[in-house]
Amino acid sequence: MDAISVRHLVKRYGDREVVHDVSFTGRQGETVAVLGANGAGKTTTVEILEGFRDRTAGEVTVLGTDPRDGGPHWRAQLGIVLQSTGLDAELTVAETLAFYGSLYRKPRPYAEVMESVGLTEQAKVRLGQLSGGQLRRVDLGVGIIGRPRVLFLDEPTTGFDPAARRQAWAIIEALRAEGTTVLLTTHYLEEAQRLADRVVVIADGRVVADDTPDGIAEHVGLRTEVTFRLGAAVQRSDLTGPLSGAEVDGEQATIRTAEVTRVVGALTDLARSRSAELAGLSVTPASFEEVYLRLTTHPAKENGETEVSHV
Repeated sequence: MDAISVRHLVKRYGDREVVHDVSFTGRQGETVAVLGANGAGKTTTVEILEGFRDRTAGEVTVLGTDPRDGGPHWRAQLGIVLQSTGLDAELTVAETLAFYGSLYRKPRPYAEVMESVGLTEQAKVRLGQLSGGQLRRVDLGVGIIGRPRVLFLDEPTTGFDPAARRQAWAIIEALRAEGTTVLLTTHYLEEAQRLADRVVVIADGRVVADDTPDGIAEHVGLRTEVTFRLGAAVQRSDLTGPLSGAEVDGEQATIRTAEVTRVVGALTDLARSRSAELAGLSVTPASFEEVYLRLTTHPAKENGETEVSHV
């Protein structure tokens, strides 16, 4: 079941088209990361899904409802963490979460939410006295307190230290395990790679990739590097078949491949047949940052088609 469906979405401001024929889905219990540079159109797309902005053309549904028609019952099933919020600086953390929890029929206990986001010790501290990272934790708490079926997270861990960021990731992963659909926008590529089942990359208002993090790397032609040292286990004369195309620098050989299992299997078979250790073996996947830059730097072919097809 698709909790989120976007079909041929277009958004224009006068003569300027900022979203061009965008299509993607998010299944129930799936985490989808929407990536793109500032101005790429991702925030506009997400705001249309949240019901904050109207579209020019296309079809959009969230939980089977067009956001244009979404009423209180529909909104009660959404959790939204914006880049910046207007929370009352005079309220304490506990008062803020208790208030927002009171707006839902079956909220999470606010004490449980405070513990989840790591703010139990700040329960009686006013929001105006919190650090930027602590305020983002409050925002995340407000977003999850209503037990949302769909959670929109716009740069949720900005300002977090590494420990707090990993704690937030654990919360998001737990929500996904409970069946919550999460739509995440982030500039932290490690965050997208860690959390997302699928990644949608938008450049110049168009979807240029829609796949798993590993699948995107394969589609853009980036390969995993398998490196090893020549010696008793593998000799230069063995560099045929699955090992052909190896680049050799002295005694070090490197194979760039999309068939990692086949290559590593051939290497280990040779080593076992000679009762020798395979020296210096390393397997290095393509950097997700490299994949992202490849997509967003050259998002389209000259004929106007997207560089990576939707899969």
